[in-house]
This record gives sequence, C-alpha cells and structure tokens, in this order.
Amino acid sequence: MSGPSPFAAWWATYALATGIVSVGLDSAGHEVLSRIALVPACAAWPAAAAGLARRAPGGWRAETPAALTTVAAAAVLGTGFSAAGRHSLAGALLALALLLWAVLLTVEDRGRRGTVFLRCVATQGLAVLGATLAAAEAAAWLAHAALVLFWLGLALYGFALFRFQPRQVEEGRGDHWLAAGALAVSSLAGAKLLSADSARLYLWNEENTGALRTTTVTLLVLALIACVALLLAELFWPRHHYDVRRWATVFAAAVTAAAALAVADALDARWLDVAGQALLWIAVAAWLGCTAWALASARAGAGRPRVRSRARR
Repeated sequence: MSGPSPFAAWWATYALATGIVSVGLDSAGHEVLSRIALVPACAAWPAAAAGLARRAPGGWRAETPAALTTVAAAAVLGTGFSAAGRHSLAGALLALALLLWAVLLTVEDRGRRGTVFLRCVATQGLAVLGATLAAAEAAAWLAHAALVLFWLGLALYGFALFRFQPRQVEEGRGDHWLAAGALAVSSLAGAKLLSADSARLYLWNEENTGALRTTTVTLLVLALIACVALLLAELFWPRHHYDVRRWATVFAAAVTAAAALAVADALDARWLDVAGQALLWIAVAAWLGCTAWALASARAGAGRPRVRSRARR
C-alpha cells in the first residue's frame, strides 16, 4: 500500500476548519455568512471521503489521521445543517460518522504529534452534533448518548496528552494546535449539552448541571490558555512554510470562538459573548490567511519546473 494521501488530508482538514467557521458564524447570528461558509465545506467533505475510499479497501483504517479528521468534519457539517433546519440530513451524517468513528477508534495510532488528539476531536464532534439534534428534536436519549461521548472524549484527551511530544510546540507544523482545539471542542460539547436541557426534557438534575457547567467552563479556560501559549510559541519559533497541517490551527481558533459563544449562551454571560465575537473574527481572518497561503503555495508549486531523471530505467 502506498503512503498517506495528501489529497484526502488536505480536503479533510479544510472541511473541518471551514465547517467550524460556519458553526461559529451561525452562533454569532451571521446566518448568511454561515451558509456561505458551509458550501465549500460541503464540497470538500466528499472529496476527502473519495480520496480515502479510492486508496484501498481498508483506506479509512490505513490512513487514521485523515479518516478521523473526515469523521470530525462530518459531525461539524451535521451541526451546520441542523442549525439550518436540515435535521434529517444532520441525523444521517451523525449515523454515518458514528459508524466510521466506531471502526477507527480501535485502530492503533503510534504517532506522537498533534494528530493524537484527533480521537478526542472526533468524539466530541459527535457529542456536539448529538446534543444539537437532541435539543432540536426533543430527544432525551440522544442527549444522554451525547453525554457519554462527552466524558469518553475527555478520557481520550487524557490518553492523547500522555502521548503527545512537548517538543511539537516548537517543531510542529500546525497540527500541534489540536491540543488546544480538542479542549475547545470539548467545551463546545459541554455547552451544547447544557443548552439542550429544558423543562420539556429535564435532562440533568441540579448536581449534574453544576458538574457539567464547572467542567465546561474549566475546559474553555484551559483552551484559551493553551491558545495563548501556542501563539507565543509561534512567535518564538515561527513556521515560514505552508503545510496542510496548518488548517488544524485554523480549526483550533474557530472552535475556541464557537465554544466561547456557546458557553456565553448557555450561561447567559454577556461579556463572554463579546469575547467570543472578537475571537470569531480572528478565526475568520486566520481562515482567509490560510486560504491565501494555500493558494500561493499551490501556485508556486505549479510554477516550479519538473526535473526528469535521465538515468536508464
């Protein structure tokens, strides 16, 4: 079998980053911009899936990081569709993502880079979508299933943190930001679970609500601290060359903004809503910058002359 597919990895990370930007814009009340951002994310996801499927019959299992990113992107797209009122399509994406997630969760990953956090990201992405659909469809069983995924995702984060190489903060090409992004998407899942509760469903008692609220806020604070620390690391050890893994940085910025907005809504914290709005536009700027960087890199690569070997075959 040949090596990992750059094609699938690029489209998967692009779909994930763009999809979460769409979710953040919707949370901030910018519905038109959210739907516009959802379009390229929807186009990118099938491209990533096709890139994985055509590699080999076991392509999803053989290329675990790209495959897990594609699963997380499916969950994010489902959240975007649910926000747009397309709950049936969101439910179908949840079912598909759950199936692929269950298969990939058992695949061994010996890496020690930022991709070790992808299991947490994919799991919490499913929790976000499950909680969103639970609130939309008034399905208590779905909210409780999402809660199980939420706690499982936190356990997976602990395992990933143990394996993560700290020197990736200095040497990583962008995927090391998943250490912060995984915390933020976990906080987003917690906020969605809190918001799903209502007098109609009565999902959590007072003790459970308190524990969930404390955990969610703690995760958001940790995500913000991690983002600041990683930003300072970028200033000390700048990365001057484009890499597909840089989209993980965009994802981390966007999901932190989305988490801040969701927590502000769940806790009715006006000041946090203002902070989330500011973080969102920083994330949008990062998305635009990474898009321009990717196009410039592709243009430079296309203009570079190919060198043909003259050696006899």
